[in-house]
Amino acid sequence: LRSVNVEDEVLSGFINKNALLTIEVTKDFGESAVSKVLDLVENASSKKAKTENFISVFSKYYTPVVVGLAAIIAIIPPVLIDPSSKVEWYRWVLRGLTFLVVSCPCALVISVPLGLYAGIGKASALGVLVKGGNYLELLKDIDTVVFDKTGTLTYGTPKVIAVKSIYPDYSKEDIYTLCASAEQLSEHPLGKAIVSCFQENGNLSLMEAEQFNMIPGQGVSCFVDGKQILAGNIKLLEEYGIKWNDSVTQETKQYLMKGCTIIYVVIQRILAGYIILSDTIRTESKRMIDELTKLKVQPVLLTGDHQDAAIHIAGQLHIKEVHADCLPEHKLNWIEEYQNHKEAVCMIGDGVNDAPALKKANVGIAMGDIGSDIAVDAADIVIVDDDIKELPHLISLSKRMMMTIKCNLIFSLGLNFLAILLAITGILNPVVGALVHNAGSVVVIINSAFLLRWKQHKK
Repeated sequence: LRSVNVEDEVLSGFINKNALLTIEVTKDFGESAVSKVLDLVENASSKKAKTENFISVFSKYYTPVVVGLAAIIAIIPPVLIDPSSKVEWYRWVLRGLTFLVVSCPCALVISVPLGLYAGIGKASALGVLVKGGNYLELLKDIDTVVFDKTGTLTYGTPKVIAVKSIYPDYSKEDIYTLCASAEQLSEHPLGKAIVSCFQENGNLSLMEAEQFNMIPGQGVSCFVDGKQILAGNIKLLEEYGIKWNDSVTQETKQYLMKGCTIIYVVIQRILAGYIILSDTIRTESKRMIDELTKLKVQPVLLTGDHQDAAIHIAGQLHIKEVHADCLPEHKLNWIEEYQNHKEAVCMIGDGVNDAPALKKANVGIAMGDIGSDIAVDAADIVIVDDDIKELPHLISLSKRMMMTIKCNLIFSLGLNFLAILLAITGILNPVVGALVHNAGSVVVIINSAFLLRWKQHKK
């Protein structure tokens, strides 16, 4: 949220909430902030490596080799032993056919896709949309998870966290009621937040506001219960010549350093108190960060907020590494810096300014509900309902999924190898070989299906 005055610079993509603005265009679209963000996303995307599907390449060469070997087994031995013997020809052709049946890599080929599809299915049950199995696979190697703050670790909507009275004639309840009553006609997000929190209280009732006047960039002015009420920022106090003492400045400074917003309440031209709003931390954020640390994944806070506010939030969440005052290009550079140190990075964000970093990271995760369209488009994984508590579960799921795929591969390769030996020696015939071949596929399917019922074990 930002207030603007005459001659202030505004960026393309800003949303005008409550005033008539006359804006002079000073730059071409190619120089705009949105255009630069789109360029960063495109460049980051072009530099991102593509995961090659090993099984597809393996199958491409494996099939012709197997057909060739089957032909060799069926033709070469009888030619060398006794070309005129029908028995030898029958025996070795039968072995060649059995070899061809059992060496068909059906179980091997489905080992990886089935594991990936089961993993994606389990992720969807957690409310997570995965745009490709390779992104879920990459999560198992993540060393660092980089978080944006607003809308990711916090709810992204301001809440009233405290009401202060500094004038003895008015209690906290009086300040809150008069301010909420004055703001009930406001279209400003902060004004709406005050009214919403007031109504959630339920113990107090709004009063009628008269002669309401919205003062752009400052606050509101009106009459409530016959009293003139001013509610707004420090500019509003200066505009109306309202006086305040140093103790108020010191008290409010402590909240401002924590990233809070202060709404001053003036009653009959006397500063009677103030209301403190803050973007509250999600209830699940702290536990989620602690679980990531137990998984030996380093959490990092990367935010455009002021250093003091960022450090305060990070301290509450046990995040040791913080980078504040970040523009979109700064976030992109930090992601690249971690990757240059051979770290696999997962980025989680929701805003337009997070899109380049989401695209550059090894795995980008966007908040689906509160997130911007460009952030959701740039991300590899989307948390549909913004429930970030499932992030550690998702990383554990990735590790479990890869274990399932490895078990599938080891089993299918081992079974194929054993069946091939038995086919060459004549122990297996084509019918038994077909049964063994299909049994292997069934085992791989059942093992992959177990992933759909898997739950993370928590100590």
